[in-house]
Amino acid sequence: MASGYGLDGGVSRCFPFWQDLLSCYVVNTGSTTSDEGKWKCVPQRDDYYECLHHKKEMRKTQAIKAAYNRRLKQDPNFDTRKPEGEADVRSLGLLQKK
Repeated sequence: MASGYGLDGGVSRCFPFWQDLLSCYVVNTGSTTSDEGKWKCVPQRDDYYECLHHKKEMRKTQAIKAAYNRRLKQDPNFDTRKPEGEADVRSLGLLQKK
């Protein structure tokens, strides 16, 4: 990943995000000594970091799992889906028992 090449030898998956960040940084920072141009690139930087580390995605997944576990503790039978009719969901109704 650090080389900029992906697993198959092409560009890495985060390379487009890096290009956006770099172009924003180049455009908004110039010969001026103020740092306010860098702050315009915060959304691009966040997108690039998310592509690299998947922090937001992991937090969202953990929140969903926590909500599921809370619901399961409240009602242990809420996820036991009953098949409609006589067909069993696990067997997909392909083989009927006689």
